[in-house]
Amino acid sequence: MHMRARRVIEEFSIVLRVVTFNANGIRSATNKGFWEWFEQQNADMLCVQELKAQEADLSELIRCRPGYESWVHCAVKKGYSGCGFWSKKRPNAVRMGFGVPEFDDEGRCVRADFGNLTVMSVYFPSGTSGDDRQAAKYRFLDAFERYMNALKDEGRDVLVCGDVNIAHKEIDLKNWKGNLDHTGFLPEERAWVSKMLDVHGWHDVFRELDPRPEQYTWWSQRGQARAKNVGWRIDYMFATPSLAARARNTWIYKEEKFSDHAPLIIDFEQEL
Repeated sequence: MHMRARRVIEEFSIVLRVVTFNANGIRSATNKGFWEWFEQQNADMLCVQELKAQEADLSELIRCRPGYESWVHCAVKKGYSGCGFWSKKRPNAVRMGFGVPEFDDEGRCVRADFGNLTVMSVYFPSGTSGDDRQAAKYRFLDAFERYMNALKDEGRDVLVCGDVNIAHKEIDLKNWKGNLDHTGFLPEERAWVSKMLDVHGWHDVFRELDPRPEQYTWWSQRGQARAKNVGWRIDYMFATPSLAARARNTWIYKEEKFSDHAPLIIDFEQEL
């Protein structure tokens, strides 16, 4: 366990530990030792994106972790997208998708409600495969913004965990000058994150807890990007104000490679 995290647990009697992780194929991450690491984290919830599997492909080893229940939202297309949610405590309600058929067919959202708390595992589209997918990404941002804000306006504590596929500011990627006209760092994408934070009142919890540069969650698999830490921070936890105020500790686990992404962990002083 991370030493800093242990000290925080000693200071706060009620800690909700949440992990979010883009697996780039949950079966591949399993084979690389992800679950062995996860079982040492004493996490309450796990949000996984990019399962790249159908429910029938998910073994008991993946679905039935000791002490956890799980829910998965798989894409109609085989070997593509998909989200999962693992929790020690059973939610009051679980919802697959967010009511937009185009994206619900791609398995992009699992929502779990625990009383007034909502936690979501979300996989935002990438625009890397062409203009059509970039246009789809913008449609997703518009639709999901409405969904997030509707939950927030209900007065719920909301935590949105996942791969957003956007680096918000220059601090969030190593080679920002070379990516000003690339998907993931386009002005329109970055403006969406700014609007969510500055206009709608959401909080980028990791960045508020850790303002240091060169804190990345994804690295290209080309060359020596990970070894040289030439990365991007594109995995987030967005929280409503009262929940964000109870965030106590965060870190990115980079010591082992389970995927081209690294797990992001945040502790909240929060009772379920």
